[in-house]
Amino acid sequence: MSILFDETFRYTNLYKAFRKSLKSDGKYKPEALAFQRNESVNLMNLQRSLYNRTYKFSGYITFEVHEPKRRIINAPHYKDKIVQLALHETLSEVVIPKFINHSYACMTDRGTHAAVNQVQKNLKVAKWKWGKGAYICNVDVRKFFYSIDREILKKQYRRMIKEDDILWVMDEIINSGGLIDEVGLPLGNTLSQLCANIVLNDLDQYCKRYLGYKYYVRYADDVVVILPNKEEAQKAKELIMRFLVESLNLEANKWKSQIYPINQGINAFGYKIFTTHKLLRNDSKKKIKRKIKKMPRLIARKKMTVEKANEMLASWSGHARHADSYNFMQSIVKRRSYIKYDPHDNKLMINKEALKCYIEQMKNGS
Repeated sequence: MSILFDETFRYTNLYKAFRKSLKSDGKYKPEALAFQRNESVNLMNLQRSLYNRTYKFSGYITFEVHEPKRRIINAPHYKDKIVQLALHETLSEVVIPKFINHSYACMTDRGTHAAVNQVQKNLKVAKWKWGKGAYICNVDVRKFFYSIDREILKKQYRRMIKEDDILWVMDEIINSGGLIDEVGLPLGNTLSQLCANIVLNDLDQYCKRYLGYKYYVRYADDVVVILPNKEEAQKAKELIMRFLVESLNLEANKWKSQIYPINQGINAFGYKIFTTHKLLRNDSKKKIKRKIKKMPRLIARKKMTVEKANEMLASWSGHARHADSYNFMQSIVKRRSYIKYDPHDNKLMINKEALKCYIEQMKNGS
């Protein structure tokens, strides 16, 4: 038994993973509650099945989500979630140091905002270095999670991880994707995000080490590269798209994969990014306006609490604060009397008194 396997599935680490699972809403589901009623015995039984290799993945629970767009989520059963949380903790320490510095998805101290800031920094330096003739190359992978070749993925993580017992558990989880489709990774699996980064690490290494692209950033399946001119940007787009097909058995989204003059900026990672400023994307603005419009009716029907509405507004405001969004926030406040702006925390929130009046007007039909 390898040191990594023992470190991953020793009781203390499984218990830590179990405690982490309790931070999600899924802790109130019947399966989770049943596990929690006898947590020590269940964790020991789970550990025993892993150590004697009788552990079997239990399949998936399927449901739909509609934010940010309609997606089918296949979530693991509770015990399998604990196994993946434990695996993710130790595998991250092994594989993340092998990634490039400018890969940002689902890693501690990186994330969306760090990626956006790096793209803006690259735009500024590239414009100073090459002038307005510089170009942006943006490549997006088509249906990324649903298209991942699991056999290619298994070869990739075998280059990073050598312990057979850990590979056995990972294979058990990755092969479970066959319960859903011939290719792809389930979006609900905790390991899927880490595996997605493993898959596209080959692309990162190709672009950074072989092609020598200095101003390169990737967040999930979205790549942004800044090049000196239109010809080099077009060539980069073609090379990246060819690499995806030939080396990773993936396909670029031809409609979303484009090149742009540097002065035009780039729509990426949830923002419109320019050398001098960042703006919210139109779809983000439309989405929050729709949600705010629905809030009074939902609260009046007790389908939403004021606290939940404020959580949604705080979450969106946290996203909006990273862009030049003050004027847009003020336009919402002017249009919706039940929304106010908190200048101290730079966020939108419910004006409770105004909301009561608004709901009364709704009931009276005025």
